[in-house]
Amino acid sequence: ARSAAPCKIARPFDFLVRPAIPAADDPGRALNERRLAPAEPVNDASALRRPPRPLQKGLQTRATIIEAALGLAANKGLEGLSIGLLAEVTGMSKSGVFAHFGSREELQISVIRDYHVKFEEEVFLPAIREARGLPRLRAMFERWVRRVSFEIDSGCIYISGAVEFDDRPGPVRDALATMVQTWQDALTRSIQLAIDEGHLSGETSREQLMFEIHGLTLALHHDSRSLRNPGSVERARL
Repeated sequence: ARSAAPCKIARPFDFLVRPAIPAADDPGRALNERRLAPAEPVNDASALRRPPRPLQKGLQTRATIIEAALGLAANKGLEGLSIGLLAEVTGMSKSGVFAHFGSREELQISVIRDYHVKFEEEVFLPAIREARGLPRLRAMFERWVRRVSFEIDSGCIYISGAVEFDDRPGPVRDALATMVQTWQDALTRSIQLAIDEGHLSGETSREQLMFEIHGLTLALHHDSRSLRNPGSVERARL
């Protein structure tokens, strides 16, 4: 599946769509409109001459803590996070870190959300600028593979989190499952768009193809990170 010509292939890799299509056809439309909406208009002319307000100190501190926690979670897992460890890494007091989150669970959920935002920015949002059909689905897959290849040493929070929380019901597991399901839904929708465009056979199963794409990236992560097999990234792209 190297071109956008109609085909009967059941395993292509190409993702989402161009802008300016109905929201019902684009799983990322609402997300883009919410995240990329312009600021409210300024009616006060004097406000235009004022320098931009800096991020409130509390928000800056919280962002710094989350960034440090994200780095720790990538290496130690979500269960490796603790208020005390973050206080040590950031040079803050335990009470100072605790004041921003209130609990270890809230900290873990904040890290999951931040990871998901970064994943969207690196994989999803650039991919939906491609033409609908296979070009979009391929872009999504290629960017996903690229991100996994960068995570060989650091680890993927989605994967490590699944191992840690797959049998532990609760808000952290729910947050992980919601983020992964959101991504799978986007993949499934992009496959449907490729079918609608005639790039894939009408007999293609959206759910089966999504399952295979997801499984391929899991195998890539396992072979490259756990087994250290050379050429894993190249094989995933074949």
